[in-house]
Amino acid sequence: MPKVKIPRKSTWVDMTAMTDVAFLLLTFFMLTSNFTKKEPVLVSTPSSVSEIKIPETNVMTLLIDPKGKVYFGIDGQEKRQELLRRVGENYNLSFTSDELKQFSLIDLLGNPVESIKSFLSLKSELRDMPQNNLGIPSDSTNNQLKVWVKSARDINPDLRIAIKADENTPYPVVSKVMKTLQELDENRYNLITRLEGEEGI
Repeated sequence: MPKVKIPRKSTWVDMTAMTDVAFLLLTFFMLTSNFTKKEPVLVSTPSSVSEIKIPETNVMTLLIDPKGKVYFGIDGQEKRQELLRRVGENYNLSFTSDELKQFSLIDLLGNPVESIKSFLSLKSELRDMPQNNLGIPSDSTNNQLKVWVKSARDINPDLRIAIKADENTPYPVVSKVMKTLQELDENRYNLITRLEGEEGI
């Protein structure tokens, strides 16, 4: 007696629920992730065992690269515009509304005050080039960093200072920045490091 062949039927799985879950997860991760700020130079921070986190807002960042160039930045676009206005007043410089807007989009600035106008007139991709980032002067004869810090503090007294230096930055350069802060009675600041065992960022 011949075997009865059962006709094969294709199985159909409804993937709608799986797709919904995938898109919900994707949306969740996009909305909850923190994007790193664009920095003009790559800095490999020294390691430490401290796990104290820097707040995400009200932060004044001082970045020092391995060559000793100093970069400065605060958060908040409106505060950045006011900061540039105040620093300009100290050096008898005025900025157009377009220049103020361009400056408000920059997280970290690393140029002397006298070259900011020419820096802001560059295209955004040219601003990232090393030859266009000269560093903020912080020596005793022309300490523009002091003016930036004081002006930022006047705008927002709640700013927390964070110093991020490369592990190969010469100590005298970092010490000079700290001395500038001490001259302004800014004796509390955070040094940004990475946890021991982690790769440098």
